[in-house]
Amino acid sequence: MALINFRWFSKVLEKQVETQVLLPEHHPERCATFYLLHGLSDDSTMWGRRTRIETDVAGLPLIVVMPDGFRGFYTDNEHGPAYGKYIGEELVDVIDRVFPTIASREKRCIGGLSMGGYGALRTALTYPQKFISANSHSGAIAAGRVGGPRPDTVIGRLFDDVFGQAPLGGSHDLVALAKKAKAAGVLPSLLIDCGEKDFLLQDNLDVTAALRDAGVPHTYRQFPGEHNWDYWAEHISEAIAFHAEAMEIKRGS
Repeated sequence: MALINFRWFSKVLEKQVETQVLLPEHHPERCATFYLLHGLSDDSTMWGRRTRIETDVAGLPLIVVMPDGFRGFYTDNEHGPAYGKYIGEELVDVIDRVFPTIASREKRCIGGLSMGGYGALRTALTYPQKFISANSHSGAIAAGRVGGPRPDTVIGRLFDDVFGQAPLGGSHDLVALAKKAKAAGVLPSLLIDCGEKDFLLQDNLDVTAALRDAGVPHTYRQFPGEHNWDYWAEHISEAIAFHAEAMEIKRGS
């Protein structure tokens, strides 16, 4: 596969941004697209540096798009940039314009880890007409449901800026977004997993329980492991298989 360091100007963020794109070199037709989001302390290069993502998608008619999400949780910040619009609208439009994608919901999916796990679900549920499936590894998926007051720390101040003081039920709340997408008849297929020793395990259990109570279909999987790259590198292949089934693509096709 070809690895392209794609640099472009985001009008939403009003700055130059960087996106890593894995592109099948010998596929003669347009391909499905997998948007893959990083965590809070990472950047656009980390999936390629810490996993076998190129090997995991080899042979699939699939373009992998790994953007820089900064520290904005891929949502429109209460006091800051519209990172949700940047990912869910602008990036998708740019990728479809520049690369040989199949520009349809049926051939577009999204996933991520930790902050990016929340971001993947948030993006797919905010723009369910654009994504057929979404997955979260070890996601910070309760982040958009917990309000202030928060401690006067770097992370506390970050959460104030991103989510505000009362996010429950609003545009940051994954359960509220899922209920809305379900009611509209456009709910993407959802896969959520977490390690048994992950510090975000209880958040994942709480949110998936809320999704069950709301009658929102989803798949939850729990495995041995912690909040680290050993876990994510092991389970990304399962997410790829989940998305491939949703998009009806196969290796060698």
